[in-house]
Amino acid sequence: MSTKTAELLKGAAELFPDEVVTQAHVRHLDLPGGVGRFALITLDNGFDHTKPTTFGPASLANLDAALDQVEKEAKAGEIVGVGLTGKPFIFAVGADLKGVELLKEHKDALAIGQGGHAVFRRLADLGVPTFAYYNGAAMGGGVEVGLHCNYRTVSQAAPAFGLPEVFLGLVPGWGGCALLPNLIGADRAVSVIIENSLNQNKQLKGPQVYELGIADALFEGADFLEQSLRWTAAVLKGEIEVVRPEIDRDEAWDQAVARGKQIADEKVHGAAPAAYRALDIIAAAKSGDLRAGFEAEDKALADLIMGGELRSGIYAFNLVQKRAKRPAGAPDKSLARPVTKVGIVGAGLMASQLAMLFARRLEVPVVLTDIDQERVDKGVAYVHEEIDKLLLKGRVNQDKANRLKSLVTGSLDKATAFADADFVIEAVFEEMSLKQKIFAEVEAVVPEHAVLATNTSSLSVTEMASKLKHPERVVGFHFFNPVAVLPLLEIVRAEKTDDASLATAFSVAKSLKKTAVLVKDAPAFVVNRVLTRFLGEVLRSIDEGTPVDVADRALAPLGLPMSPIVLLELVGPAVAHHVSGTLHTAFPDRFGVSENLGRIVEAGKRNLYVPGSAKPELDPEVEALFQTGDVALTEEQVRERALDAIAQEVRLMLDEGVVAEAQDIDLCLITGAGWPFHLGGITPYLDREGVSERATGRRFLEPGVASVPA
Repeated sequence: MSTKTAELLKGAAELFPDEVVTQAHVRHLDLPGGVGRFALITLDNGFDHTKPTTFGPASLANLDAALDQVEKEAKAGEIVGVGLTGKPFIFAVGADLKGVELLKEHKDALAIGQGGHAVFRRLADLGVPTFAYYNGAAMGGGVEVGLHCNYRTVSQAAPAFGLPEVFLGLVPGWGGCALLPNLIGADRAVSVIIENSLNQNKQLKGPQVYELGIADALFEGADFLEQSLRWTAAVLKGEIEVVRPEIDRDEAWDQAVARGKQIADEKVHGAAPAAYRALDIIAAAKSGDLRAGFEAEDKALADLIMGGELRSGIYAFNLVQKRAKRPAGAPDKSLARPVTKVGIVGAGLMASQLAMLFARRLEVPVVLTDIDQERVDKGVAYVHEEIDKLLLKGRVNQDKANRLKSLVTGSLDKATAFADADFVIEAVFEEMSLKQKIFAEVEAVVPEHAVLATNTSSLSVTEMASKLKHPERVVGFHFFNPVAVLPLLEIVRAEKTDDASLATAFSVAKSLKKTAVLVKDAPAFVVNRVLTRFLGEVLRSIDEGTPVDVADRALAPLGLPMSPIVLLELVGPAVAHHVSGTLHTAFPDRFGVSENLGRIVEAGKRNLYVPGSAKPELDPEVEALFQTGDVALTEEQVRERALDAIAQEVRLMLDEGVVAEAQDIDLCLITGAGWPFHLGGITPYLDREGVSERATGRRFLEPGVASVPA
């Protein structure tokens, strides 16, 4: 270990006393075929696979010490090569983000990048060939440490492999941006570093890692290390020659970087810097100057660590990974009752999606009911078709497909269908009297312990349950569309909901693999209330005379997944109009009802833009329906109005106790509306931009939470 590296890591370790330290165990073995003695370094933090191995400063120091040992052995001619692998199921998942959160100074952030580079670069300079054996999950720095080796193998069973830094607001800063394009070409590197990261942090499987050329060999998981060592022996004996394709450093490289910029523009609209910093380093890596590339990574890493987007990204990551697993306010899980059969009232698209989800995740009988046989048959057929799609994709085998299909049936007779159901959910039109009527019918035929759930998006669950003999077993169970994609499930506690019913709802949500957030029975709950408020301000600006394209571009600097008008089309004008009407009734001073939107709904139009047009173009028929004033706002004015409205609404929701904390609103927006990590949901962004104090008089989060500590 060099003196400079030791000082860097020692200083960083002092800033991070609670690091879960990874050891780097060195053992020696004789390679097959008499090739010689081999040093194998195993990364292991002493915990099982549920606590993945990470690299903090003390962990890097341990790896550095292991490299000191094997470097001496290599110089003495005692070993013919060095391998690097991980504990069972885990190779390594990168930098320890808990340590990054603690950094307050740019120089300390710079030391993190330099320390990682200083250690990892040694793998390329040991004097003997080095091998990385990706035996399991590998992310971020876990991928990068292997890139510094001369050769790599990957397990067929590796479940997750990727460079997720851009997704969080960082760059692959320990060699990824400089090494990967020089290994597999710029275009493939852009796919891994930029495209996959910005596509909801898409991960690669073992075979894809091999196909991309990141790994030189692919072996089955059962005897992965044994096969890797045999392959290593063959490489060292010269029996296997690893031939890598020549990298195209001409126009193709520039085109790849341009493609990456287009992807970044489409996903974050310039709102978050990480993707663009990564692309700058990839562009410069065309020269093959790795030293300059590593220095650029160090600077980018330090700059981004000290930026608000990365702090918001880590905050959002922690919400999704930690808070989501321990829902605030959820009752003791021991109160939950078993669910062995599910009933669904309705057989439309939403109900059919729910049937598919319940059958696949709970693997219990699911029965759909509706007002006529044709609708029931259509709903069941939808589920069977979706199961067939899973079969075609290889996601289930034929036996599993047959079993899942047998679980989903339909009936017109609620009494027979629901007589032994433990959990019944309604998914019919948003009409209070209809839902009350359905619940009364269901209550009369289900067992006493059965939970009655509603998928309402905005109506009062308390009012829905008010005419029942046992309102205590009614809960709100609000999914987001598409059900298979969006993780959020708003679980609504009505005034009389008891703990056992609520605990059962949370237990079911966990089995469904959904992110459950407890919300108070308030109009439109969380996500729809926030979205309707901000969308209402955009529509109001259009009604007043702001051109549609100006109003629609106003929120682009936030990097939201879609513009307001595209969101309106996705939700459906009729649904949006209905929810805004519900909220207008509850809060007439803040929620308006757009007459223009009403005319669009009355005319039966589902799209405001011409479908399929290259760029957003207002449908002339829709434009003809508009009646507007003569007050045209700028994009900045529309944006300020919308952000102030969001901040006001979030503050009111917290004051009303709709959720426990601001963190729950952020978690809802991330998992239910796809709002990006670089916003931290929304409250970190509102704090960062001064909107919180301007609109509500104070911040939502304490300084240092989703921001650089003071």
